[in-house]
Amino acid sequence: MSRRLIALTALTLVTTAAQAQPSQNQIDRFAADLQVRYQVLDNRPAPTVCAPSPSCHLAEMTLEAPQAPAAGWSLYFSSVTPILLADTSEFALNHINGDLYRLTPTAAFAGFAPGRPLRVPLKLAGHQLSELYPMPNYYVAAEGVAARTVASTRAAVDPETGLESLPFVAPFTDEAKLAGVSAADTTVWASAARVYAANAGAGLQPVPAAAVLPTPLKTRLDPKGGSLDLSRGLKVSVAGLPRTELAAAFDHLAKAGAGEAARGVALRIKVAPDRKLALGGYHLAIKPAGIALTASDPEGAANGLASLAQLIDAHHAVPLLTIDDAPRFDFRGLHIDVARNFHSKAEILAILDQMAAYKLNKLHLHLADDEGWRVEIAGLPELTDIGSRRCHDPSERTCLLPQLGAGPDPSTPVNGYYTRADYIEIVRAAQARHIQVIPSFDMPGHSRAAIKAMEARAARLRAEGAPEAEAGRYLLSEADNKSVYSSIQHYDDNTINVCLDSAYVFLGKVVDEMAALHAAAGQPLTRYHIGADETPGAWSASPACADYEARTGITPAELGGHFIEKVSALLAERGVVVAGWSDGMGHAKPDRMPTKVHSNNWGALAGEGPASAHVQANQGWEVVISTPEVLYFDSPQATDPKERGYDWPSRATDTRKVFDFMPENLPAHAELWPDLRGKPQASKDDHPLEPGVRFNGLQGQLWSETIRSDAQVDYMLYPRMLALAERAWHGANWETPYVPGKGYDSTTGAFTDAMRTRRDADWNAFANLLGQRELARLDAAGVAYRIPTVGAVVEGGKLKAKVELPGLPIEYRVEGGAWRPYAPDAPVAGRVEIRARSADGKRAGRNLFVP
Repeated sequence: MSRRLIALTALTLVTTAAQAQPSQNQIDRFAADLQVRYQVLDNRPAPTVCAPSPSCHLAEMTLEAPQAPAAGWSLYFSSVTPILLADTSEFALNHINGDLYRLTPTAAFAGFAPGRPLRVPLKLAGHQLSELYPMPNYYVAAEGVAARTVASTRAAVDPETGLESLPFVAPFTDEAKLAGVSAADTTVWASAARVYAANAGAGLQPVPAAAVLPTPLKTRLDPKGGSLDLSRGLKVSVAGLPRTELAAAFDHLAKAGAGEAARGVALRIKVAPDRKLALGGYHLAIKPAGIALTASDPEGAANGLASLAQLIDAHHAVPLLTIDDAPRFDFRGLHIDVARNFHSKAEILAILDQMAAYKLNKLHLHLADDEGWRVEIAGLPELTDIGSRRCHDPSERTCLLPQLGAGPDPSTPVNGYYTRADYIEIVRAAQARHIQVIPSFDMPGHSRAAIKAMEARAARLRAEGAPEAEAGRYLLSEADNKSVYSSIQHYDDNTINVCLDSAYVFLGKVVDEMAALHAAAGQPLTRYHIGADETPGAWSASPACADYEARTGITPAELGGHFIEKVSALLAERGVVVAGWSDGMGHAKPDRMPTKVHSNNWGALAGEGPASAHVQANQGWEVVISTPEVLYFDSPQATDPKERGYDWPSRATDTRKVFDFMPENLPAHAELWPDLRGKPQASKDDHPLEPGVRFNGLQGQLWSETIRSDAQVDYMLYPRMLALAERAWHGANWETPYVPGKGYDSTTGAFTDAMRTRRDADWNAFANLLGQRELARLDAAGVAYRIPTVGAVVEGGKLKAKVELPGLPIEYRVEGGAWRPYAPDAPVAGRVEIRARSADGKRAGRNLFVP
């Protein structure tokens, strides 16, 4: 072949490659023009369709565009339910990692044509019961150009309600195919008529002037009645502690309408050890001459001031009364996940305000997981430079690949981290409100952000010529590990190699740096949550673990428990209590653990939950009840396809369900609550609590996989958090007493009619307190709580409506006309929509159509 021919051939190849490679302009236009449509078709297909998988669902992705690059591009998207099959010849589907998938045109792809959408039938594992279950922000990527988000897959926010929707997801309309997960599933959607039936007992009733949330142990009104006018403010005196320890409580009191004033009503506060007053408890006496508050500790004084703030009415008066109060549980916690999707410092500070107002005292802050590392650690910049950002970098040397619909833009709010100064500010604010911050960094599983960040650190240092000892000092992974595994979120590289000495060096470094941040904030680090999740098989083909087994005799199957024991000892040496989730902590041998151990029990109520909670409490561990069926606030609040949240723990966890929880008798719920399929269930108590043994507390969890904004945090958290506060502080007189060894089912009859009557009356009082008073306070604080949907029916041409929280304004419209205030038995004709508004009237709730 001549040199000229060779040159021409080479030029032709280069030119062809250049033509096949899309330009930035082409990718930009394609991402702007591509119309994606996603539709869930059937959540309960025949078992033969799903085989060999035990369950599946069917969906369809539709792609349409006026034009597209001929080749060289891929469409990336998230699917949290694994895709089993994409039935198309025009695209190849690849699972990248976690929930990230890639569609790439094949040789059969002939391009797009107007009016000819390309359909990609999908078979996926599990089910998708909500229009908000699919993830947004699909993106187009090509070699050598910036990836771009597909505009049609961006989320939209309704300006009236503030609620997010996914316009590219087809509305759910077929209840028979989409409401349940099998033919035996009896779940139905929360239609207006069904909500009306559920709200049958709801009714407006007066809210007592002495009402406090959470309910005090004992309240006695002055027999002569009367109130104390605080309009001229309060003249405060404090004995037994520096006034600064109550500064946040005084600020809250001032916002409630009773600020400090030289000529104000006397408020005398005394804090001193008192055997008659439990820690966190208080005695509050409001008399004509002034107010006296006594407590055994600063937290108790702050709790008393929180109660005083709630008692102030619109006229700046408080009723004359005496309250003796003490908490049910020492540990009254809230878990906020900022790792999966980041949430702002301002949001965390606002949550702390509401926690203090309702007497919650532990903030479990989940700062690291597979999808992100969210706090700056001195000396390890890659943790936040890389681990806090998601973008399209297949090498993951500048960021993590997108997950959970994050998209390729690292500047979006789901990315981010707290600087050292931010974290100190959060802990300092918590300390001022007598709330302990418990940092959480999940390990050895759920650790991908840290693993990838430390790999990037090692690569950087090696490139700079640093000694290998320094480059590998904090490595969490082993290059020669050939183990093949898949985590619960479908990662194949998210588990720390616990056989590496560098893993423990890393942990020690992080713990020491976090301790320094806590010390700077004035709240010593005394508790550290390690998660304790692991991934089976992650060390099965690790040379380091084979060597470790040869030296110690510890097999890969035993490494999880061994890791927890080693980490617990490392923390104990630093004076820090280890905390973790119950299943992972259960792998450790109790006799090899420190004296004090914290375990969040998240076992299923009708499964191993009661047994594991009882076993770990009996062995002396501090068990915090964190039951998913009722305390996972990322679960949907109604069986409605327009509600967001993961439904594996619960199809519907509304405020009432949280209120009805009986945390000191876990087995008893089998009598009252059906299972996930709406069927009766049974429980047993083969490992009863020993006499005198109690759980240490209660904690609500807000995981953030489906929660991408601070407004969504509010929507999912409130008002359920207020019911959590009620159950954590106050033991109700209608709860089924715990009987060791007793099991329950729907026929047991332990929950008597009298108990049911007391519970329902208690709930009505609580619901009215929220609807008529507390939600208005949340409005004033800027909290975007969920406004409940309204139940309604039309009978004889008259509209009848009920809302879960009486006192909230209700409005309706007919045939898409103007919204108008609801009045009982309003005459209507035509298609009716109904909704509630926030207590202040400024926000609308989601509407339902009335049959």
